[in-house]
Amino acid sequence: MTMPVRDMLKEKGISPSYTRQKIYEFLAASTDHPTADDIYRALIRELPTLSKTTVYNVIKLLCEHDLVKPVNMSSSEMRYEVWHEPHSHFRCTVCGTIYDIPPIIPRYDAKRLEGFIIKDEEVNLSGICPICQQESTT
Repeated sequence: MTMPVRDMLKEKGISPSYTRQKIYEFLAASTDHPTADDIYRALIRELPTLSKTTVYNVIKLLCEHDLVKPVNMSSSEMRYEVWHEPHSHFRCTVCGTIYDIPPIIPRYDAKRLEGFIIKDEEVNLSGICPICQQESTT
């Protein structure tokens, strides 16, 4: 059984406001790596006092506490996801969909990285997804 969002936020030292809980719950349920604007548009009816600034501030707070991870796919807006397990990303250049794919482990040349400490790595690929490939042949 997973821990309730309220308790998880408290455990991380975050005051579990209703807005913070709803934003986290939305991200946890999302599979499409939403932008801050996507989150705002999805929650504004349920949270009529919600502002885009609040969404950005909550996302920043959740990222600082390692509950949410930014996904930089070289698009115009940063996207976000709840971190669940190591994985890489693939962005289709035709439809724009971002897919979670099995982790790609890069190989490093230790001599070229001497003196560096790697704390995080992210492998992102882009190309054409199977759905768009199939549609282009039909």
